[in-house]
Amino acid sequence: MRREIFRMERVTYKEAEVTRLEDFNLQIYEGEIMGMVPFNGYGMSDFLELLQTNIPIYDGYIYYNGELVNSWKKSSGMHNRIGVIQAKSSLVETMTITDNVFVMRPGFKQELIRTKLLNRQLQPFLKEIGIEIPSDTRIENLSVFQRIVIELLRAVVMGSHLIVLEEVGALISYGELEQLHEIIRHYAAKGFSFLYICPHFEEVNNICDRAAMLTNGRIWKVVSKDMMSREVREVYSYTREYDKMVRSHLKKRELNEKKPEEILKWKSYSEAVGKEISFPIYRGEYLAIQIHESRILQEMSDALCEKFSGDAKVSVIQESPTVSMIFPELDYTDNLCMALSRRMGNLWRNHKIRHNIRKEYGPKLGDEVFEMPVDSLSEKQKYQLVYSRVMLQNPQIVFCIRPFKGADLTHRMVIWKLLEEFLEKGITVVDLSLNLSDSLSLADRFLLIQTNGCVREIKKEEFATISRQIPWRHLYRE
Repeated sequence: MRREIFRMERVTYKEAEVTRLEDFNLQIYEGEIMGMVPFNGYGMSDFLELLQTNIPIYDGYIYYNGELVNSWKKSSGMHNRIGVIQAKSSLVETMTITDNVFVMRPGFKQELIRTKLLNRQLQPFLKEIGIEIPSDTRIENLSVFQRIVIELLRAVVMGSHLIVLEEVGALISYGELEQLHEIIRHYAAKGFSFLYICPHFEEVNNICDRAAMLTNGRIWKVVSKDMMSREVREVYSYTREYDKMVRSHLKKRELNEKKPEEILKWKSYSEAVGKEISFPIYRGEYLAIQIHESRILQEMSDALCEKFSGDAKVSVIQESPTVSMIFPELDYTDNLCMALSRRMGNLWRNHKIRHNIRKEYGPKLGDEVFEMPVDSLSEKQKYQLVYSRVMLQNPQIVFCIRPFKGADLTHRMVIWKLLEEFLEKGITVVDLSLNLSDSLSLADRFLLIQTNGCVREIKKEEFATISRQIPWRHLYRE
């Protein structure tokens, strides 16, 4: 009989009388890699908090490592030894790998820290998983992939029976993701359990033994590995609307294919690889670029701000735009019209123009949003605000930095439709990502920028040969 590591049984959690999780049931066994596919993000942060801390719940029971740790009758407020790895690293940047793995863990009581001894103790752990990094390396000098591995290693050393990874695939390249999956399988074979949270079923299917489908704070279906492999079409039926939308787009793009017309030649020098990276950009295309090295992506992102700041013909949608491109100190109309000022210098004094913009965009965005503080907008309304701002600017090219990062299924569809609107207006879209996510379904052209800085183009008829973890890859086989 398989040993149970974690169980939430009929858990209902409320916050300020609002139900965040309802009748929530989840079981994870020893050595299991359990997947979770959030169809929307409602209740996710509450679920992660309940995993780590035994705060009061309205109903149900929570068991960890064979013990009842929380219930509607009694909540201790104590922390569970569960490792959680997210986009925001929990490592101390100014300290070394050894310090983060050994010294910072709970229960470490040595008054005299023997650094050389700890460094030697860490090396077998790194060697075991095929990672070659000096133990005395400071965290600030590590890549994103290396930080994720060190966080995982710290959880292992701490004796966490359950390790949670939330959307790590969006942070690293496909090659790094495959390496991470091997490390996860290695530790699962040793008896460690994992909860792998990811909005893409393809990625979950590749690594997980089972998968739980989460919607509105409730798990409504658990899919076995056998079912994931044998009945993939049934799982795709859960995303039928999205699938239909993608198919329609692909047919429209096939009918409107035109001879490529170059409108910009990208050129930038990469310090990371010591060479210039260049490629052409064509009018009206969706160019998906997968970058295998996170430092190159950061350099290109920085170069965008330097090259095109104030350029009315080029717009940049930054990573996590609902945070990075929303200005709470300004009202909705000012947020919406910011980029338009590049084309119309007297915009701020011309109330008639602002009134006409509200009249034009009110039916699409909703009249109520113009009266709302921008920090009280929903996530969907914030995406619509940022993308409509760019639409008002009417640039020739929009550079999007990891547009689908961190978005659940519901908001991925919102982003996808907004990006398609750019294409319908004849605006070129350049998508810069480490992990393509949903980008392939929009792409007319696909470039790989490899770790050595070499640029490789993959033609549309070859999209089906790309990594099996990419959503919509199956459509290019039909």
